[in-house]
Amino acid sequence: MQQQDIDIEALKKDEDFLANLKQIEDEMYSQKSINKGYMLLGTKMAIEASEDEINEIFTFIVNTAFDVLAENLTQHKGFRITDPEELATARAIYEHGIQRYSENDKKGAKEIFLVLHHTIEDDELKDAMMIHACAVMAGHSFDDFIEKLVDTSGIDESSPTAFFIQDFVQPIDILLQMFAKFVKLGKAELEVLEKDKK
Repeated sequence: MQQQDIDIEALKKDEDFLANLKQIEDEMYSQKSINKGYMLLGTKMAIEASEDEINEIFTFIVNTAFDVLAENLTQHKGFRITDPEELATARAIYEHGIQRYSENDKKGAKEIFLVLHHTIEDDELKDAMMIHACAVMAGHSFDDFIEKLVDTSGIDESSPTAFFIQDFVQPIDILLQMFAKFVKLGKAELEVLEKDKK
């Protein structure tokens, strides 16, 4: 299949395209939809929208995701990755955790990864989030984490969970054993959330 070139400038003037973007934006706000926020963000980035427009959408995504997370934690509700809206919410929280980690905010990153471990309703992603948290607790810098623990060759870009790092140089069960001390510490920090469930 041959990739077609898209005329970005023509799209920016196409009334139907712009009306569709406006509709997605209206629905994003009215439905508080993070999934629609990501659709809008991707499109706005592709058409090279202003930095202010992109930042506004990104801020909406992050703020809404953390509002949903707070509500889910009080209701003891997790994120089902089979639901596009819940997956988009978990993605936004995860991306914020990765940003914190890359900016060397290890405490903030660890807390986000642990909360995702607690709330994501998928065993593989749950374990991957624990690996992230353990790497932070073990003192790995973000660059070390990427260079020494992550296997970037196995990423399936068509997977709905491709935005989450979940492929590592070692099998996850081996890494969890290697990080056993930190897994125990992480689970101890999560006990407060478990106690509240009862």
